[in-house]
Amino acid sequence: MPKVGIIYNDEKPIANDIAVELQDKFTNLGWDVSIATGIGGILGYSTPRSPVCHTPIEGLTPPGFDSSTKFVIVLGGDGTVLSASRQVAPSRIPMLAINTGHMGFLTEAYVNQLPSAIEQVLEGNYEIEERAMLAVKVFRKESVLWEALCLNEMVLHREPLTSMCHFEIAIGGHASVDIAADGIIVSTPTGSTAYSLSAGGPVVAPGVAVLQLVPICPHSLASRALVFPDSEPVNIHPVNATQLVMTVDGNGGCYVFPEDRVTIEKSDYSARFIRLQSPEFFRILREKLGWGLPHIAKPTSVEIP
Repeated sequence: MPKVGIIYNDEKPIANDIAVELQDKFTNLGWDVSIATGIGGILGYSTPRSPVCHTPIEGLTPPGFDSSTKFVIVLGGDGTVLSASRQVAPSRIPMLAINTGHMGFLTEAYVNQLPSAIEQVLEGNYEIEERAMLAVKVFRKESVLWEALCLNEMVLHREPLTSMCHFEIAIGGHASVDIAADGIIVSTPTGSTAYSLSAGGPVVAPGVAVLQLVPICPHSLASRALVFPDSEPVNIHPVNATQLVMTVDGNGGCYVFPEDRVTIEKSDYSARFIRLQSPEFFRILREKLGWGLPHIAKPTSVEIP
């Protein structure tokens, strides 16, 4: 019996309704259906009084979502896709992401395209695009306090974000550098169009095997975005008298104290997206962010008498 998964945003009525319809549809077709909400991929928060909030990376996978699952239909916006990627990446399950939200930068199709999208997938007429993910961990001495898979970015900053922080950062085997800024972003190529872009970082095409380090409002003209190979791990030591806050993909986080260190490296797991047509990154940039669209009329040629 073939197996399919459904992950949906239970805060959106349309996603709830479609999830029920899809469950009935695939059950009638003789499929085994596993269903879960995206809330299961939301990362927990630690607090100063309880700094340990450690759910292992593999611990977010919902029951029934194993490697025998052919694919998962994700119903929601980008936040649901980010959550679902953490839930299914350890099992290497490909995701068909259907946009019921707003921007939908990570989704493949809209709700009104769902019937034809499913038909195309069932016919095997699709490609799988793999997106790199990060393994983010917070250590105190040799103990892991917190860890998470990350598809977009890790952000480390002071709470509230109103004053400068100091960081000692080592990339791979290179010497440590000192950065003074409001915070630090470490981003994947997928995350280069998210917070990193707003902070002045470059846009990186998904297939490029790099990461980027972006200081937030740096206190130096010399501290600018850095792009480096994703084979090199990052170690961050906060040099502050008070705790900082770390968030991953904008929805979960951990307090980081002066005695802690943060490690970031490319994960062995990746997010696997079902693409109904060959991925065309520049088209998505144009449609979603307006990249490359003319804002003024092009000059016309003038004949000189």
